[in-house]
Amino acid sequence: MEDFNSWKDLLNPEFYIKLGGFWLILFIIFAETGLFVGFFLPGDSLLFVSGIYAVDIMRETFGSTGSELLDTTILASSVSLAAIIGNEVGYYFGVKTGPTLYKRQDTMLFKKKYLYQAHDFFEKHGALAVIMARFLPVVRTFTPIVAGIVKMDKKEFLRDNIIGAILWSFLLIFAGHYLDKLFIQQFGIDLKKKLELIIIVIVLVTTLPVIFKFLFGKKNDFSKYENHDSE
Repeated sequence: MEDFNSWKDLLNPEFYIKLGGFWLILFIIFAETGLFVGFFLPGDSLLFVSGIYAVDIMRETFGSTGSELLDTTILASSVSLAAIIGNEVGYYFGVKTGPTLYKRQDTMLFKKKYLYQAHDFFEKHGALAVIMARFLPVVRTFTPIVAGIVKMDKKEFLRDNIIGAILWSFLLIFAGHYLDKLFIQQFGIDLKKKLELIIIVIVLVTTLPVIFKFLFGKKNDFSKYENHDSE
């Protein structure tokens, strides 16, 4: 079992894989959306690194099937299921808390106009929002909750939830597994020895769109709601 050495371990996906393997991976993926507070946990990088260790993970948990493709597919399918369940829990949490939030008075941190903005966003980009949120850290934690609050159709949410979870899980896990094999065969590079660099690259790629949107899109996004409130 992997020992906890520092708080940095909490951001290291390899730590979780060696600590709890298959079952801890599933719990973390569920917690990222189902427990609301899991936004700080590694998601994209955990799936990519899990793909690198896919055969080892499955062998230690159930015993290898003898097929790398099948082992990786079972892992990706299990992660997809955990991701789907997590989003559904987040969605129903949003449904239950929505009426309370709509009745709540505006404060410095909470304004009802954000709920109306989210409602308009889901009316216009519902499918894309739920699917693409899977690939954005932090955003994927709060998207199902907001979807529940704004009363997105539950059947449409389930459909988009399933599509997003499968795309996210299979793309990242299979990318990790087969890129590792490719780099070893073609360049003699073992990605297991480059995990810190890989994690940094994945974090940068997935968080830059969020940062860009926050810095350059915030004013435009909120302007019409500010104008509406001032009328």
